[in-house]
Amino acid sequence: MRFASDGFATIAFCVLTTAAFAFISPLPAVVMGAVTILVLWFFRDPDRVTPEREGGFFSPADGKVVEISEAEHPFTGPAVKVGIFMNLFSVHVNRAPCAGNVEYLEYIPGKKVAAFAPKASEINERHLVGLSTAWGPVLMVQIAGLVARRIVCRLTRGDRLEAGQRYGMIKMGSRVDVYLPKEVRLHINMGDKVYAGVSLLGVVER
Repeated sequence: MRFASDGFATIAFCVLTTAAFAFISPLPAVVMGAVTILVLWFFRDPDRVTPEREGGFFSPADGKVVEISEAEHPFTGPAVKVGIFMNLFSVHVNRAPCAGNVEYLEYIPGKKVAAFAPKASEINERHLVGLSTAWGPVLMVQIAGLVARRIVCRLTRGDRLEAGQRYGMIKMGSRVDVYLPKEVRLHINMGDKVYAGVSLLGVVER
């Protein structure tokens, strides 16, 4: 099992603490062992193979589709917005929905209301990544949730991303919104369960 590098410090702390408790008392060791298993599960990072699909846009996150709407942002202009809610048991590593160059980055501090709420897109702490793609601008928004405490994004302007490539994660329950070209033909519906890098959100046909 592969684990996200952003979780190595937390995993090491939990493993060492469990080992230390094992020499002191069995009950705390058992409790800490259970916590360690949960931490390992949270930071899992399975390998994925993104299908080749001309004009295809894939999910940037594992989770449930909680919003599909028309939206607009200065970077994208009119777009189709898809909101994906990740619960505590989802894989929290985020992946690029398509190939593109990073042209826009913005961090916005904010609140931490429940990430499945539509207003979370506007008031929560979030990190925006804009891609220039062959099908037009695409925007990814990592949004902190009710218990999320850190958004991780490893990108800088000018970076090149391939479809399905890892680019960050959000620690604990959270949400990722993606703004797709308005011409996209969606392949998902509200309530669908999707997986980062493999679930097709939609296609732009030209």
